[in-house]
Amino acid sequence: MKILIIEDEIELVRSIISYLKEENYVCESAKDFNSALSKIELYDYDCILLDISLPGGTGLDLLKQLKLNNKMDGVLIISAKNSVTDRVAGLQSGADDYLPKPFHLTELSARIAAIIRRKNFKGNSLLSFNEITIDTIAKVAFFNQQPLDLTKKEFDLLLYFVTNKGRVISKNALAEHLWGDEMDMANNYDFIYTHIKNLRKKLMEKGSADYVKSVYGMGYKFS
Repeated sequence: MKILIIEDEIELVRSIISYLKEENYVCESAKDFNSALSKIELYDYDCILLDISLPGGTGLDLLKQLKLNNKMDGVLIISAKNSVTDRVAGLQSGADDYLPKPFHLTELSARIAAIIRRKNFKGNSLLSFNEITIDTIAKVAFFNQQPLDLTKKEFDLLLYFVTNKGRVISKNALAEHLWGDEMDMANNYDFIYTHIKNLRKKLMEKGSADYVKSVYGMGYKFS
């Protein structure tokens, strides 16, 4: 799951990223209006943490831009502004939730997970595809009720495939979703091939069919 943190308090951003990475999220950040606008126009995120007061503009204007572009990213406003008027304005502009500062990181993580469940998984914490079951809260996967011994990236890859089952996913989309800004450091897509190969092997060792189909010149389809 990929998170964008739009916040100009550098220490707060560092704390959030450190905590969410332990929760197995891929995190990106933007510290001002223009860099945030560039990111939301170029990429999709499972959840955006959005401060209202930003250098160069406001979070509410970014939220309006998201809606104008018909983007479906979940949005959690995090703001020191905590009046009823501010909360109502944020929610009426299209935010999914509003969390006033200061907050506990455990609550932040719980609210992010709830938004993602509602937006991506129709409120369900358990996803299924044939013999595969994924618990999005415990972050574990099973094949025929037997646990799959997956690394964090293999789990994320399986979750992304099951969420997008039947769709062709480009290598670039896979890389961007699973590695975020770190993708820019890679010279090629060999790291994707390696993770897909390992995931396939672990599924087929449990008796699974090969659900990961290569689509020549385009990417992969899970079907």
